[in-house]
Amino acid sequence: MEPTSTPPPAPTSPLIPLRSKFETVMPVRPDDIDMNQHVHNSRYFDYVLAARYDQMARCYRMPMETFLAHGFGWVVKTAHVQYKRALGLGDVMIVRTWIDAIVKDSVTVHFQILRQTNGKLCADGYFDYTMISLATGRGETIPGWIAEKYAV
Repeated sequence: MEPTSTPPPAPTSPLIPLRSKFETVMPVRPDDIDMNQHVHNSRYFDYVLAARYDQMARCYRMPMETFLAHGFGWVVKTAHVQYKRALGLGDVMIVRTWIDAIVKDSVTVHFQILRQTNGKLCADGYFDYTMISLATGRGETIPGWIAEKYAV
């Protein structure tokens, strides 16, 4: 067999294909409920953020404190959520997230929020995060050692 050469990825293609999905279980809190007696739409963003913090430490073994110690932070560039079913007081949810792509200075994180009792999808969507330098506030290229850590 002849060896084949593959061209390097284009700058806009993912550096590393990622597909591992991780889950965090959390309850709906009384202060999450709005005047319509269901979870306020803004809380879904909070749920994903809390799940990501948990999963960064527990699943990737790289908590947010590691990024901060290296002078890095993350900012949301794009947030998209599609609401399917309301969550209410007493519900427990599963927040499932996965990294879809790492490209230069950005990470796309997809999510699903499911009702734990029946597994029904309540919301899904994605966030595009940009890595920044805490010193300058500007975008930073994601170092290879970080991309590798998240390639699980």
